Amino acid sequence: MKKLLLSLAFLGFTAIAAHAQSANSDGGKFSIGIEAGLPVGDAHQISNFTIGGSLKYDHPIADQLFLTGSAGYTRFLYKSEIKDLFGKSGEGFIPVKAGLKYYFDDAFFAEGQLGAAFSTENGGGTFFAYAPGIGYSFAGGLEAGVRYEGWSKNGTISQVALRVAFRF
Repeated sequence: MKKLLLSLAFLGFTAIAAHAQSANSDGGKFSIGIEAGLPVGDAHQISNFTIGGSLKYDHPIADQLFLTGSAGYTRFLYKSEIKDLFGKSGEGFIPVKAGLKYYFDDAFFAEGQLGAAFSTENGGGTFFAYAPGIGYSFAGGLEAGVRYEGWSKNGTISQVALRVAFRF
């Protein structure tokens, strides 16, 4: 049931963002990106690397200020001793976040997002997600950003992640 609700929420977010893009032709942008991260804190005890992808929409709300919405998939890859213990290579999450992005000039930005991260494992649950970061938008549609991302639920799973994306 939870996966069905998550799928419906994702489809709804995508439909709203698509409508917002068609209704606002003066600067709203989609981006699709790949993400890689280094687990920090307690997460580093079980994983050395994260990998994933995401879809993001930036909607202009004021001069140099954008409302953002993103959804994606992140997999924490287990260290070999943890992989041997549990018999699986890692654990997956679906983070869904919204926030604000502010451009200091035409290219350099800071952003912050809040939301939820849903475990794809049975009984994994839902985590509160927060992610402050900085980035740079290159000419031609390429964007790169670095962020700290934490997911809290009876402790915190966190990472420092890099996102490289193409905006359209």
